[in-house]
Amino acid sequence: MTTTHGVALRTVSLTKQFRGFTAVRSVDLEVAQGGVHALVGPNGAGKTTLFNLLTGFLRPSDGTIVVFGEDVTGLPPEKIARKGVARSFQITSLFENMTPREHVELALQGGSSQGLRFWRSERLLRRYRPDVDDLLDRVGLSAQADRPSGLLAYGQKRALELALVLALDPKVMLLDEPTAGMGIEDVDRTVELIRSISAGRTVVFVDHNMHVVGSLADRVTVLQQGEILAEGTYDDVRRDARVVTAYLGESHDA
Repeated sequence: MTTTHGVALRTVSLTKQFRGFTAVRSVDLEVAQGGVHALVGPNGAGKTTLFNLLTGFLRPSDGTIVVFGEDVTGLPPEKIARKGVARSFQITSLFENMTPREHVELALQGGSSQGLRFWRSERLLRRYRPDVDDLLDRVGLSAQADRPSGLLAYGQKRALELALVLALDPKVMLLDEPTAGMGIEDVDRTVELIRSISAGRTVVFVDHNMHVVGSLADRVTVLQQGEILAEGTYDDVRRDARVVTAYLGESHDA
């Protein structure tokens, strides 16, 4: 288990309502610095809404979000990103005609003082080349660096998205369904990749695959109907009768 040093991310009574429907209700979440924390629950439990609140894509109806001791409640995504929080999305959103190298170059440029300018000098590209090569190597895409991203296999596209998150050099990584739609081989490869890139960072992820959750998470929070149902280690929550009834089921009690 990862050694932790304080709290990276905390919510207090976090709530989000949509025209009378409460998607997230009074969630008190604490994510340890340096840990790997999983959010699980059935469809409609509020996991993605909670992710969108934590990263500024939604404004909370009530409650507080604190990142490394700083209140970031209501800040827009770009300002929360500057606090060291970066996320991936459940649905891939790559430019199919751009290569992995070009994607990572753009991500590195966007995180620098250059910003997202729509020109790239040869001098600037040379400056980023060692970092680009390193990131692509870390996610296993060196051999695919100059192929159009539209030609990549699904697992490779998800690996590229992880490279784009890493390009921001975040302190906290939020990964939304990082293994969704993958075959067993790609799932196992992605688990190892997330484990390797989590060193020195805090990771929060959503995944329906209990093998992935059990393999990666130091701590698991189970959501149901927008509220925290249970929390603890994977072994703790998978044996919780409320969790078995609400989500895991007997088929996962292995």
